[in-house]
Amino acid sequence: MLHWLLLTAISLPALAAVDKTHGVQPHLITKYVVETSGARQTWTCLDGSKQIPWSAVNDDYCDCPDGSDEPGTSACPNGIFYCKNTGHTGATIRSSRVNDGLCEPECCDGSDEAPGVCPDRCKEAGEEYRKKREAEIRLRKTGSKIRASYIAFAHKEKKRLEALIIDLEQEIAMREKEVERLRDIAVHAESLSASELERKKQSPLYQSLLEQHTALKSLQHEYKKHLEREQALGDILDSLRTGYNPNYQDMAVLEAVRGWETLAGLPHINDVRKSEDEGSASGTPQSSKEEDKKDDTDEEFWSAERIERELGKLLKVDHVSLLLEHEKLVGEPSSRSILFDVTSYLPDAFIPTYLTFRENLLSWLELLGIKAGSADPSSGISLASHARQVLSDAEHSLKLTQDELQTAQEDLSDLFDPEGFGAEGEWKKLDSLCLELDTGEYTYEVCLFDEARQKPNKGGASFSLGKFTSWNKLAEPGTPEYYSKQRYTQGAKCWNGPQRSLELILTCGTENVLHAVSEPEKCEYRITGTSPALCLPVDDTKRDEL
Repeated sequence: MLHWLLLTAISLPALAAVDKTHGVQPHLITKYVVETSGARQTWTCLDGSKQIPWSAVNDDYCDCPDGSDEPGTSACPNGIFYCKNTGHTGATIRSSRVNDGLCEPECCDGSDEAPGVCPDRCKEAGEEYRKKREAEIRLRKTGSKIRASYIAFAHKEKKRLEALIIDLEQEIAMREKEVERLRDIAVHAESLSASELERKKQSPLYQSLLEQHTALKSLQHEYKKHLEREQALGDILDSLRTGYNPNYQDMAVLEAVRGWETLAGLPHINDVRKSEDEGSASGTPQSSKEEDKKDDTDEEFWSAERIERELGKLLKVDHVSLLLEHEKLVGEPSSRSILFDVTSYLPDAFIPTYLTFRENLLSWLELLGIKAGSADPSSGISLASHARQVLSDAEHSLKLTQDELQTAQEDLSDLFDPEGFGAEGEWKKLDSLCLELDTGEYTYEVCLFDEARQKPNKGGASFSLGKFTSWNKLAEPGTPEYYSKQRYTQGAKCWNGPQRSLELILTCGTENVLHAVSEPEKCEYRITGTSPALCLPVDDTKRDEL
């Protein structure tokens, strides 16, 4: 009781002398100005509802419906009081908490109570806040650099997908022509006998193709062996280059390192080490790339990339189909007769008579041995089956390429989608990245944008906690709040409970890592973690807002 009497004794004279702008927020300070009309001084409520005497502002009596006439007292329950907190950052509290005898933590300067009641702690609070803010700035600066590398990866991925789409479109056009070609061959092959095909295979053209195929396959085998050997030698020389001591004057080692750097187009290892100490990156083999470009300009020879890309296609060419196509285009004069073309010159009424005569004549010629007889119709089944199988394989390859094109187009559209991998593509780098958290009894695994699982550490079946469903639906796509939460739903069903689900809550951090797991509701899990993808660049002009 004595405490409240003393407080009242201190507060009453203090209230009588409250400044008109006491408790006013900085952006409203210009509106607390007296309006003079003759000898009368007035002031208008901020909501414009009424005009009151200037002396009624901060007089501990609520006159305005919006409570704006009492910014520095507790008279209006709906008012807002502003603490200046000199040495720290300003804050606001409800007016009902002003002059209540309690030192509010938001008002470290004690301005919410009468002078002398609450000590001024803003210097200590300000120093603590600034230390925390500087730590946050350092964290965000480091994390934003990693985030920038994620964005750079997304742009590289965009170029890769665009190039892939162009290549796939060209490949599809080629495969569609190939399917049409093979379809014609399959139809034509149904009329050829197996023995006739074997005879055609004895042609010098077909035999030459087989020899060239064998030669190409042998060259491919030798080429791969040389590539493997070159890679092994390169690894040995790289190990020697990075591991030798430049202070140890072994001229043979130094000459070997220098020679490898010149051949591979690498900077000297001492220059790389100096650059790393200075925080810069170097070591791009420019000269090697230039030499490769020079080699590629010779159109007479294939580049290594073209050999790797197209040699396999050549080895998969079906020579029987080529033979049939060649036969279809060129034909064999010995096996054709003008009789087969006579129908083009006969009136329609004579064609049936001619066809009957032709069949009888051919039968007599075959009987006399003048013309080779037709093969058994059943002998052509294997040929037709082979042609149909080749056509089926080509159609299947075309379908796979079309599916690959559709996937690439969908990946490209998702890359910079604010509802997918972010407007800047900063999350693409983390697609399917799996993070784990060991809690002793269980290990929780979250594969970003894929699936979350709970795995027992002492044996037993693991359970799905759900597949990725969405970001934070309560926030606007593209905002940091939107990417601060991931939802994983439709997991394994709990015993006598719902299907398992997971909410992943992320904040800015220099590593992609999981920190803690909890289960607020039955079979509804919550995991907290950090990711550099949430570290936005620091704007030095707005550092005080952190």
